[in-house]
Amino acid sequence: MLGLLISVAVVVIVAAMIVRNYQPQTVLLVAGLILLASAEMLFPDHVILHQDVKSTGWKGFDVFAVVKDSLVTQMSGIGLIIMASAAFADYMDHIGATAAMVRLCIRPLRTIRAPYLVMALGYVLGQCLHIAIPSAAGLAMLLLVTFFPMMVSLGVSRPAAAAMIALCTLMDLGPAVGTANLAAKTAGIPPAVYFVQYQIPVAAWVIGVVALLVFLSARYFDRRSDISISAVKIGAATGEEIRKDAPSLYALLPLVPITLILVFSPLVVSEVSIDVVTAMVLGSVVGLICELGVSKEVRGVLKGFQIFFNGIGSSFASVVSLLVCADVFARGLEALGTVDYLIETVRNAGFGVSAMAVVMASIVAVTAMVTGSGVAAFFAFSGLAPGIATKFGVGAVTMLLPMQLVAGMGRAISPVSGVIVAVSKAGECPPFEIVRRTLIPAIGAMITMIVVNYLRNG
Repeated sequence: MLGLLISVAVVVIVAAMIVRNYQPQTVLLVAGLILLASAEMLFPDHVILHQDVKSTGWKGFDVFAVVKDSLVTQMSGIGLIIMASAAFADYMDHIGATAAMVRLCIRPLRTIRAPYLVMALGYVLGQCLHIAIPSAAGLAMLLLVTFFPMMVSLGVSRPAAAAMIALCTLMDLGPAVGTANLAAKTAGIPPAVYFVQYQIPVAAWVIGVVALLVFLSARYFDRRSDISISAVKIGAATGEEIRKDAPSLYALLPLVPITLILVFSPLVVSEVSIDVVTAMVLGSVVGLICELGVSKEVRGVLKGFQIFFNGIGSSFASVVSLLVCADVFARGLEALGTVDYLIETVRNAGFGVSAMAVVMASIVAVTAMVTGSGVAAFFAFSGLAPGIATKFGVGAVTMLLPMQLVAGMGRAISPVSGVIVAVSKAGECPPFEIVRRTLIPAIGAMITMIVVNYLRNG
């Protein structure tokens, strides 16, 4: 019981500090070390290191050896995948491939003159683009520069158009997304299989429901608010400069890694397999070759590829470090028996695995809403899912899928989320106005996702 009380106290303090914008990596790391040290003192016979990791010989050092173990594990696994994916995305931005892809995809929507129908279809398109453009903030910026002016010119209010763009990253889908890769790795299945066999069947229903709710809620709020429509110039929405001279064929470049991952997997060509990191490196090299064929400035093109390596470093500092610290925090909670207590409580209450999945998804959603980061929310609790699933006798993916998808949904209703703040500036309204408009579609998405996941897995 003392271990549970310590865990609750630490979790409350961590949540309060993160809400007040303390550095999340440091907060989670220190909290994890405190939990691990407490476990060592309360349960001296308990081993906090993994079975395949040799003890230092003194339990005080073992606490810090957990951090080293997490660094090694994440850097050689999911952390490397995240860094390669981020580096590829940065290079595609640099050469203008992502912007070319967005411009090509939104072109058919320009022929539709029904503004709210364009919004609904735009959400579907934006959510699909998120599969190839894994950065939520990056996709939002591109849509603000390209799609936002078109929607406003059709008669959609700025807040409505901004809210729709914020919803385009409602679900983190595809093998290029960090949280999806972590979920797949934790569940012990290939990312392509996780995407096709688990994400798509649920996401298809969610996208349909959200598109309908975007159409209805946007029209309702615009009529109720009586917001005047103002013109907007392309590029004025964010002040961002994007490369506009990239060839149209560059629109296909962001699809290269995803195509390779899906084709060379157990789904299509099972004899040959390609992992995410290899696909991202290959996709980046293809982009480099295209640049060398288009540009006469060989020196500048070769120098520009440094963006790929810079992306690896920046993603380690911002994302992978968070993954490591969240893993240490989760292992601290496990060492104190908090997870086991939570499972037994749910069992004694007569609930099954579906109720436990809802509980864990709710925790992730609230964390994402409070912190504004779906990545931080999912990374902090994903490590607990396999143990919980094992106790209930089900596959880890049953727990991980709702937790992973709901992380993005919680981010979409967070007034402190970077995406919400960015689109609110373009919408010329407070972040809470954007959240007010994304709340109904996000709640509809959560309910649909939980129901579909329950029907699929019982």
